[in-house]
Amino acid sequence: MTPKPQSQFLGPQQRDAAWERLGSDHFDMIVIGGGVVGAGIALDAATRGLEVALVEARDLAAGTSSRSSKMFHGGLRYLEMMEFGLVREALKERELALSGLAPHLVKPLRFLYPLSRYGWERPYVAAGLFLYDNMGGAKSVPGQHHLTKSAALRLAPGLKGSALTGGLTYYDTVVDDARHTMTVARTAAHYGAVIRTSTQVVGFLREADRVVGVKVRDSEDGRTTEVRGSVVVNSTGVWTDELQALAHVRGRFHVRASKGIHIVVPRDRIASDTSIILRTEKSVLFVIAWGTDHWIIGTTDTDWNLDLAHPAATKSDIDYLLEHVNKVLVTPLTHADITGVYAGLRPLLAGESDQTSKLSREHAVARIAPGLVGIAGGKYTTYRVMAYDAVDEAAQDIPRSVPSTITERVPLLGADGYYALMNQIPHLAEKYGIHPYRIQHLLNRYGSLIDEVVGMAEGKAELLEPITTAPGYLQVEALYAAAAEGALHLDDILARRTRISIEYAHRGVDCADQVARLVAPILGWSDADIAREVETYSARVKAEIESQTQPDDAAADALRQEAPEARREVLDPVPIVPTIQD
Repeated sequence: MTPKPQSQFLGPQQRDAAWERLGSDHFDMIVIGGGVVGAGIALDAATRGLEVALVEARDLAAGTSSRSSKMFHGGLRYLEMMEFGLVREALKERELALSGLAPHLVKPLRFLYPLSRYGWERPYVAAGLFLYDNMGGAKSVPGQHHLTKSAALRLAPGLKGSALTGGLTYYDTVVDDARHTMTVARTAAHYGAVIRTSTQVVGFLREADRVVGVKVRDSEDGRTTEVRGSVVVNSTGVWTDELQALAHVRGRFHVRASKGIHIVVPRDRIASDTSIILRTEKSVLFVIAWGTDHWIIGTTDTDWNLDLAHPAATKSDIDYLLEHVNKVLVTPLTHADITGVYAGLRPLLAGESDQTSKLSREHAVARIAPGLVGIAGGKYTTYRVMAYDAVDEAAQDIPRSVPSTITERVPLLGADGYYALMNQIPHLAEKYGIHPYRIQHLLNRYGSLIDEVVGMAEGKAELLEPITTAPGYLQVEALYAAAAEGALHLDDILARRTRISIEYAHRGVDCADQVARLVAPILGWSDADIAREVETYSARVKAEIESQTQPDDAAADALRQEAPEARREVLDPVPIVPTIQD
């Protein structure tokens, strides 16, 4: 399985070639959905030697997979729900990512658990963390550590003394979810998968009772083609029911969308040397160190029945987070402190309970019809398990022998050589003429692909300068996003390939024109295209900010929907109506 040179590049040239292959080749497997599960399925299938194509209506990680709590976490809170198998599975996957599959992207992160009650709480929490550590939570990171009240306050002086009686620390991880998902997809392409974004499934192909492919529509120009394969896998998360309706089949399971929002604030607003986990009356609240300059605070957990592509955060959502975190902070946070807000939808397997926090975080896989497999539920951390379960289920529709999964031994692009390069930061800084701090930033985003990124600035030293109003990123990173990482629009670059849209108070508007002009030669944009991209992105930000002042979901959703789509030809999903079992 030796890939062609640069086969992992997802740029305009690859995009054109992928369209030709979609319309002419016969695939063993067609994957619908470019979130982490779909990308994981494509990688699993490709590394088993299968011919696989993945199509995504918008962008890689455009939905849930770019809007998580940014943690590859073991699911500590699921111990209370007695879901020991899920915790053990998640901890195994966390360890694989941390130690071998993606060490450049998944990083250990220390958390403080402040105790608020004397007596029973410390032994209760300690027992849970002991179980957590022994299930695999302390395999390559330190286990729990007990702190007195004064020691906890030295670690997190921003906490009120009255808010805690002591504390414990333990370790979890942090990950840029959108970058990780995109890297999984690129790794799949490296092993031969056809990956094409802005490619929407608008119908299913059938021969008698068997699904034999899909009809797709280019979300950029509206052209269509038919893609044929032995089996189709629906891995569309919160869109699962819509795709089942499009296929005119009754699903074996249904998905409910639960909205979770997060706010981002500057690091200096909370004095702490550690991330923090807090108990609430409903669940838990995380204060997560994000890079060196920000905290991510979340999350909420509420039912959502409106637009699935662009869930909106409300003022009441934000107030909920501020109210709960301010209960323990010496200096309260205000709306003025917030640099970014994002809302995402969890694809939960529907159950009898009306409380979304009680719905299953485990996943389900089913053969919906001959030639059609569905997968839903689960959590980000266990994407690899979900992927190989889906491929195993789909194998019965593939008319040749399918080997077992090997993805636990397949590092993602950029992982090989990462540790050695981290030890060579001074040498690399001298070689490229970049400050060592910037080299570390690049290694933690691209790993051993750093040569590809910096190489795009050869003969153009100005590309190694920061983006003017988003100095955390170099100009060459925007260029690389368009040339190699599948970015087709400003939204892709500012919201997912970088996180400028949540890390700066201007949310990317102030650098939109500069970034558009940087990538225009690669993406073939005219001056009119540049103007439209900037206008569309600015309208998106304006709509999001205005929606975040609204009191309820309906009002926020109505405002958010006023913004135009960057992908002009993307279609609304088919309405869900009663279906027949084919």
